[in-house]
Amino acid sequence: MKHNLLDVKKAMNGDPASFEALLFKEEEMLFYKALSYVGNKEDALDAIQETACKAFLAIGQLRNPEYFSTWLFRILIRECYRLLNERNQMIPYEESELLKRLDRKQEEEIDSFHLGEALSRLESAYQTSIILFYYHDLSIKDISEVMEKPIGTVKTYLRRARKKLKSELERSYQLNEKVT
Repeated sequence: MKHNLLDVKKAMNGDPASFEALLFKEEEMLFYKALSYVGNKEDALDAIQETACKAFLAIGQLRNPEYFSTWLFRILIRECYRLLNERNQMIPYEESELLKRLDRKQEEEIDSFHLGEALSRLESAYQTSIILFYYHDLSIKDISEVMEKPIGTVKTYLRRARKKLKSELERSYQLNEKVT
């Protein structure tokens, strides 16, 4: 979401009203992103509350006002990871949405069970890059900022993840053909 740079600069200079206005503009995005990670409303709201608090305390450290949304999203993801680590949970994803997006790239129809199983077999870095790219529609540059990895590394993660997903799905598809 594009914000008025003047509002972001006011917030960076300590204006709580400007910061609050920026948060209200991001409110819906924050909720749905947090919900997609933690899986339930209560944890999502907890993550958003912690994100808002941490962002307010650190807004003065924001280097580029034009990247306010990315910066805020990054804080939210870290907070969601923290919550998930406390509960020893995996990063959730909506299989149906991810399936639709990956389905466009493949000619054959894929059963969501096979996709979920294939995704769960990926290394966490690969899984995160696929989810952020296909489900959250983040650019490779934004993913590199969120994951704190170089752009080339993110491209490698995506390429390797697609290759592993493809081979897992093909293997699963072949096994199912032999069974039926």
